[in-house]
Amino acid sequence: MKRKGAILLAGTHSGVGKTTISLGIMGALKKRGEKVKPFKVGPDYIDPQFHQYVTGIPSRNLDSHLIDPRVLESLFHKNVGDDEIAVIEGVMGLYDGLGTHRDQGSSAHISKIVKAPVILIIDGKGMSASAAAMVLGYQAYDKEVDIQGVIINNLSGDKHYDLLRQAIERDTGIPCIGYLKQQKQIQLASRHLGLIPSMEVPELKEKVAQMVEMIEETVDVDLLIEIALRWQPSSPKSPEYSRECKDMGTGLNIAYAYDQAFHFYYEDNLDLLREMNVTLIPFSPLKDTVLPKDIHALYIGGGFPEVFAPELEANEALRREIKKKSEEGLPIYGECGGLMYLTKGIKTIEGKVHPMVGIFDVYSEMTQRLQRFGYAEIQVSEESGILKDVGKVKTHEFHRSRLESQEQNYSYTVQKKRDDKVVDRWQCGLEKNNTLGAYGHIHFYSNLNFPKAWIEAAKSYKKKCSS
Repeated sequence: MKRKGAILLAGTHSGVGKTTISLGIMGALKKRGEKVKPFKVGPDYIDPQFHQYVTGIPSRNLDSHLIDPRVLESLFHKNVGDDEIAVIEGVMGLYDGLGTHRDQGSSAHISKIVKAPVILIIDGKGMSASAAAMVLGYQAYDKEVDIQGVIINNLSGDKHYDLLRQAIERDTGIPCIGYLKQQKQIQLASRHLGLIPSMEVPELKEKVAQMVEMIEETVDVDLLIEIALRWQPSSPKSPEYSRECKDMGTGLNIAYAYDQAFHFYYEDNLDLLREMNVTLIPFSPLKDTVLPKDIHALYIGGGFPEVFAPELEANEALRREIKKKSEEGLPIYGECGGLMYLTKGIKTIEGKVHPMVGIFDVYSEMTQRLQRFGYAEIQVSEESGILKDVGKVKTHEFHRSRLESQEQNYSYTVQKKRDDKVVDRWQCGLEKNNTLGAYGHIHFYSNLNFPKAWIEAAKSYKKKCSS
């Protein structure tokens, strides 16, 4: 008999302990021999890397704003196999999504799309019966959201837990699955754009082991598994949306930057390129002095080039080769941190300049405050070289840098909406030769014309090189 499961771990708010608890649960399930498939609600790149560290399996984003819910549902089911349990980490609070839309981008919306039971994580510090009122409110706010369990964080011990558990179970009918004590020593450190990525945390193995031990001590893992296995998956139709892309990249080699400086990629984007029959070749702008041979496009995702700017500057040979390849027409796509790398240089807050690739005649300048944060929509200019027929693409921006000069010819007009009203509009997207750099992070399934246009450019480049 086929055995599949799914749970969504949602919080009442950011900072309630979702990531720590999610990692502990993933590790505890894996320790019991369960096959865990990790997912993350929303556009975040860093949490999925922690998921992969714990499970050994790439984590995928579930974002019902960036991609159509029907496509999202199909992708989810495609990625949860027999005898696997999907563990989905939520985002912010359970009902927090785009603006005040609870059914656009929220954890609650994802739970309804994929029909996953929800485990609500609350902070119980300083409460007893009030915890029941909190859970009751979340339960009543949307009856279609299937909250099947509660985990209480930040408690002093068993007696405190019993007080909250009795009130919650009596007044809501939802079982409490366990609790966690205050554990400052296992908290994950943060910096200017959220958590410090997993590959930069040397003590992560010990921290994860502590998280797993903590879950096993005071959380009913057997009940969690039982709830997960109650999942009744739907049977979405076979994905029509990507058939038009299948095998269109046969014979193409695409190099993509992957190291401590650049590692922000949606796994679905890489999956789609593989389904196109593209050969993906990772390389390191920090360590490799030459690009991989016989490539037909270059993909430089986001990350933290500002943190590793001295090392990137020191690798002059690779910077020169990338610029030369751009001048020869190699299609290059740089996203957020990738854009910064393709400029003349990165200016630190202290005013020091670190030379970069120099394709675009502009500097990227670090700032104390966020420059852009949140969802937006791109309208690609018809004057664009590679992307002229793409149209509109949804995007997400999150960065503390800006281009020093605003006097550029841009390929994107970007607008930000809140509750269906346009609240901001700006231009972005630099293009030169066949190189495109922009701040917005793009999920390819937002508009398949985007990756298709890029693949067509790579095919044209390959044809030119072989003629």
